[in-house]
Amino acid sequence: MTDKYAVMGNPIAHSKSPQIHAAFAKQTGQDMTYEAILAPLDNFKHALQSNIHAGYRGVNITVPFKLEAFDLCDTLSERAKSAGAVNTLSFESCEIVGETKVYGDNTDGVGLVNDIKMNLKYALEGERILVLGAGGAAQGVLLPLLKANPKCIVIANRTLEKAQQLAQKVSHTALVSANSFESLDGQFDIIINATSTGLSDTALPISDAIFAKNCLAYEMMYGRETPFMAQARKNGAQVSDGLGMLVEQAAEAFYIWRGVRPQTAPVIQLLRPNK
Repeated sequence: MTDKYAVMGNPIAHSKSPQIHAAFAKQTGQDMTYEAILAPLDNFKHALQSNIHAGYRGVNITVPFKLEAFDLCDTLSERAKSAGAVNTLSFESCEIVGETKVYGDNTDGVGLVNDIKMNLKYALEGERILVLGAGGAAQGVLLPLLKANPKCIVIANRTLEKAQQLAQKVSHTALVSANSFESLDGQFDIIINATSTGLSDTALPISDAIFAKNCLAYEMMYGRETPFMAQARKNGAQVSDGLGMLVEQAAEAFYIWRGVRPQTAPVIQLLRPNK
């Protein structure tokens, strides 16, 4: 019997996830389908329950439902708890009690780390990492970044208090500190833009001086040149968008569901043939 999976979001028509998981399934010989489902903004819980009743084995969750999905889980992974949000759900039937348990995970952070280490060939261990932004995207990647043993992680945000709150939430050591954009000092080996400024083509109020020569400037958005990427290039950084992260987080979800780890490089190439 063919197993069913999907990604749920609103909007969802732009999603590359069906193409990615179809490529993974073909590559690994898995008997499964994967589709994009538009969930109503005002009744996500009912839409999720409908998919469970329809026999789906698992779903990915994208904006704006990651927080709501987190609250609907019966059990959560460590990284989901750290992120405070989920993007991967697995459904397990419990025949004894006649119900389905929902397991939630978050693969965004490991997707980012795997892209940086395996595809971009940048080390994280012992490096100075700057994370720009203190919202959900930043929180979602901090635990996997910490587990990569960097020298330090600085969280910078327009509002210093929000950066401080996030730093305290994810770590009780001096390894993670907070700063405002304007008061950033020193250079960094890896700079990750976890803000949404790329959506509005807004430049960040950060100094050119933070970019070490040949540092990695990583834009978590993908599909367009953002002001952050342009500033980084101007200052000698190696620049990447988040397409590799998208594929790597999908590969982690695929592994959770199917127990098989697909090769990601061919799929990244499929989605970015001109690179």
